[in-house]
Amino acid sequence: MPQAAKPQPFDAVVTTPIGPLGIMLNDEAIGRITFLPPRRRPQAPTHPLAREAATQLTRYFADAGFCFDLPLVEHGTPFQRRVWVALRAIPRGETRSYGALAATLASGPRAIGGACRANPLVIVTPCHRVIAAHGSLGGFSGAVEGRPLATKRWLLEHEMTTP
Repeated sequence: MPQAAKPQPFDAVVTTPIGPLGIMLNDEAIGRITFLPPRRRPQAPTHPLAREAATQLTRYFADAGFCFDLPLVEHGTPFQRRVWVALRAIPRGETRSYGALAATLASGPRAIGGACRANPLVIVTPCHRVIAAHGSLGGFSGAVEGRPLATKRWLLEHEMTTP
């Protein structure tokens, strides 16, 4: 009989308006911030850096103009890391299409979507700012409907309404 998978050990779980976010450290940097199921309970930070990440996320949800200042470590391919840097360069309140970002990085829109889907640092690396051609939302976290798209819509509205 196969064993059930162990839950991932988070260094903090933060309650936010879009649901719980799990924070994982990688040595002395933030290695992952991820969406968690809605019923996941908050978890107090186990490390000062996890506490700082939780504080900064809380500040972002209170004021989308807040700028993150966290040490980050992103494990991915060189291409994915280039995309993630480009995502962090998209100003708050603005969006880029998958195609426009692809043209900037000499790539294709599907490759950009794949890198967004693999983003290990949601919110801090704002993949929600990438939309489909002609202004439609496109996908989010590998989904094209349901809760993930509602989350993307909420994040974009939050950032566009904050002065």
